[in-house]
Amino acid sequence: MNIEAAFGSFPVLKSEVILLKKIELLHVDEVFEIYDNDNVFTYCGIIPKHNKNTVQNMIGHFERDYLKRTRMKWGIFAVQEPDRLLGIIEAFDWNSKVGSLSVGYFLAERHYGQGIATAALKRLISFLLEEVHVNRIQAEVMPSNEASKKVLLKNGFVKEGLLRQAAVWSGKGIVDLEIYGLLKADYGNRSS
Repeated sequence: MNIEAAFGSFPVLKSEVILLKKIELLHVDEVFEIYDNDNVFTYCGIIPKHNKNTVQNMIGHFERDYLKRTRMKWGIFAVQEPDRLLGIIEAFDWNSKVGSLSVGYFLAERHYGQGIATAALKRLISFLLEEVHVNRIQAEVMPSNEASKKVLLKNGFVKEGLLRQAAVWSGKGIVDLEIYGLLKADYGNRSS
């Protein structure tokens, strides 16, 4: 795994339609719109934040986690509107011995159903597999989160199983999780 490709300097990732870049304090209103909405976190182990100062502090935590090399959060932007935050996508649980990590994503509710998460994940996958040389990318999803499962399946992930009562998620208690994985070998064998 080439950790420096990820953590040497914050990577800006671009496709024809999506731009993934660092979330800055100037995005606080849009980050607050996401975290202030209970519906966004229905299927997530994150408790919504209804205080803008709390969200502003969180943006500093994004930077701290990046500098500690434990978690990367990109803002999801449209190429045509590079200053309007649509959502957040992240890579975490980096395991350099195995060459694996986990991903997660969430959008502002008004951007649901537009293919944004699918496009953002596609761009992140290519970066992680082709430049960081990760071997395995995984995602854990609540069984009832059909929209997120579709995003994963469209990007070549395979449902690997159900982890029964496997995690404590904030605000949800002990939950079952479906696990989806994508191996570098799977990605290389896809017909594009």
